[in-house]
Amino acid sequence: MQVIGAGLPRTATTTQMVILEQLGFAPCYHMRNVLGDLENQLPYWEAAMDGNADWDGVFGDAKSTVDWPSGRFYADLIERYPDAKVILSVRDGESWVRSMRETVWGIFFGDSVMRHVSDARAVIDPLWRRYIDLMSRMNWGENGAMKGDHQSDEGLMNIMKRWNDQVQETVPADRLLVWYPPDGWEPLCEFLGVDVPSEPIPRINDTASFKEGITGGGLGLLNEWWDARERPASGLHGAPLEQGAGT
Repeated sequence: MQVIGAGLPRTATTTQMVILEQLGFAPCYHMRNVLGDLENQLPYWEAAMDGNADWDGVFGDAKSTVDWPSGRFYADLIERYPDAKVILSVRDGESWVRSMRETVWGIFFGDSVMRHVSDARAVIDPLWRRYIDLMSRMNWGENGAMKGDHQSDEGLMNIMKRWNDQVQETVPADRLLVWYPPDGWEPLCEFLGVDVPSEPIPRINDTASFKEGITGGGLGLLNEWWDARERPASGLHGAPLEQGAGT
């Protein structure tokens, strides 16, 4: 492990994943690894939350890691990988709050189609239920990284500031880069000791893409469950089924 991302979700962490792999720090472990293999990845992170982390088992041959859930454990990771450098990605507080409300926070507390589809999926998908429970503990629970007043915008901004301050107090200054993505390649490449690419930094996983992934993935599984149901011989209150209904 050569690079550890300590930035909160919605601070261009997916962009960082792509950038780090482009710069030679591949593979980069990311939330995509968890969502793509809940059955095998969830036990690692459930154990980590219980204080029994197996970091080598989690990361395998990864040379870098960004985003949750690994960012939540940056303090443990800098001890396990003492030669790794740390990137704390930051963004403007108001824009971060807006993004969180419509994405990560919205899955758990928002009144949106995305939130309700996620809740419905958790009823029929035990792995998704475990994932939601784990993220609730990791983010909002007693030992959560974003515990506190996350209902008000001011409170959520204060949570971001608390996290960023904590990272800067914990990570030795010579191992840490506080990176604001609009600053571009130069500070990042200088910190990592690599050449600056000629193309501009990509922008990936905006709010619309996030919603598409969570809502679309949930609807897909719900539709599979609905298609596999035992169909009744009649409609509600004995009404005849219309031709093609329920297909």
